[in-house]
Amino acid sequence: MALIDPVAVALAEDVGAGDLTSRFFIPETHQSRARILAKQTAIVAGTGPAKSTFQQVDGDLMVEITASDGASVHPGDTVLLISGRTRSILTGERVALNFLQRLSGIATLTRAFVEAVKGTGAQILDTRKTTPGLRRLEKEAVAAGGGTNHRMGLFDAVMVKDNHLLAKPDLAAVIQTVRKEHPGILIELEADSLEQVREFVQLPGVNVILLDNMNAAEMRACVALRRSDLKFEASGGVNLQTVRSIAETGVDLISVGQLTHSASAIDFSLELL
Repeated sequence: MALIDPVAVALAEDVGAGDLTSRFFIPETHQSRARILAKQTAIVAGTGPAKSTFQQVDGDLMVEITASDGASVHPGDTVLLISGRTRSILTGERVALNFLQRLSGIATLTRAFVEAVKGTGAQILDTRKTTPGLRRLEKEAVAAGGGTNHRMGLFDAVMVKDNHLLAKPDLAAVIQTVRKEHPGILIELEADSLEQVREFVQLPGVNVILLDNMNAAEMRACVALRRSDLKFEASGGVNLQTVRSIAETGVDLISVGQLTHSASAIDFSLELL
């Protein structure tokens, strides 16, 4: 399946047949310098798509990234500098800002979760709860915030959830088949009870057991069953108030859907100099 450039899609959506306002109100030869600045404290992400936006609008625009993805910025800090035709700068303005505000919001929220579990050894993971068409960019934003990317999609890892188990597969046999066809792929099983975990721990070839919506005592009991080549992931009921206590149960991984489905946008602005 061919990947679609999200920048090109966003520009087609916003610009369409052309920027009518800039066409009529800005002389074609008018030149400007501009900067994009942060309006609040944040972790930056999305500078690549923002730069690409301006360059796809006009290949003659000069764009300099002054705050790399993962950097901390404060109100007034410059993130990008742009110079060239004023029409082109204004045409790309909103799309570039949209990428920055969305992706920096994800990076900023991720950093808050990472800081909340600091010292526990637990890693913060993203999920597939992403904006359609923006998964790659949103997962890059999670990484910029210090988080760890889980599987990109259905194609690069095996995750067996309760709905898969309704078909009552022979787990040991199927896992063995998967291992033969995809030797290095990650295999993860979702469990919602200690009894299930006891069963899953005995299965060779499993890399991760996901503890779904368990309380702290249940998670500790499950982690106590650990073998050296097996990791435990916590999921469900995770927020900034609960994540530290979840991490302290000894789980290795904590998946957080809100990193990508509920991050608040960060305020950025473009000003002509």
